[in-house]
Amino acid sequence: MTMDDIAARGLVLLGCGKMGSAMLMGWLAGGLPPGSVYVRDPAPSDWLRGTGVHLNTDLPVEPAIVLIAVKPQMMAEALPVLLPMGNGETLFLSVAAGTSIATYERVLGAESPIIRAMPNTPAAIGRGITAIIGNAHASADHLDAAETLLSAVGQVVRLESESQMDAVTGVSGSGPAYVFHMIECLAQAGEAQGLSSDLALELARTTVAGAGALAMDSGESPEQLRVNVTSPNGTTQAGLDILMDEATGLPPLIERTVAAAVNRSRELANE
Repeated sequence: MTMDDIAARGLVLLGCGKMGSAMLMGWLAGGLPPGSVYVRDPAPSDWLRGTGVHLNTDLPVEPAIVLIAVKPQMMAEALPVLLPMGNGETLFLSVAAGTSIATYERVLGAESPIIRAMPNTPAAIGRGITAIIGNAHASADHLDAAETLLSAVGQVVRLESESQMDAVTGVSGSGPAYVFHMIECLAQAGEAQGLSSDLALELARTTVAGAGALAMDSGESPEQLRVNVTSPNGTTQAGLDILMDEATGLPPLIERTVAAAVNRSRELANE
């Protein structure tokens, strides 16, 4: 399924908050005609109103793709409009956290092609990463189409099973918040050593951003990059002796952090 196929049959976007808007912006910038997009959103932004998409109008009978981007608590109210499209040729692609493929199959029909995706917040600037997994009716063509759409907001990876989605949530879905908190902590530590709050924050934020870019672009492993910047008995080594302590340092802390997020993801799926 090419973008031309999607444009010809239509694309429905159910929910256009921050994530939906980021994806729509990427699609339109990539050449998807606004007239081929149908958006349902109860509180459309001024930006959305000016895009030229079909907004809160009748939907096509059998669109190529329906992308579900509503909050989980709004799912029961939002999904009924999609029922006539189930068990057919329409691909349902969900970026809603915590809603399983089985839930969509119960509501939309067991023969519906369904793909579940987990993006993260850097998608808002086109630097996200999204993991996808499809049901038995999602073909290779469907997965390729989903990857094409989601590539508008960053990198896409494919999972082997839906059971991995909780781990993805704990690592990349929640991960940006961990990094943001590290920036906070690094800035606070700089203040404690005599820097002004503004300078400490600028140093911390730019250091984390630069290190992340280097990790992405250098071609070297994070371990090697760490070794490269660590002189024996130097200042970095002194800091790493604290951070890498097997009992009290970052490794056990991050392991507990991710495990807590993964466990909560599993709990939410059963609520």
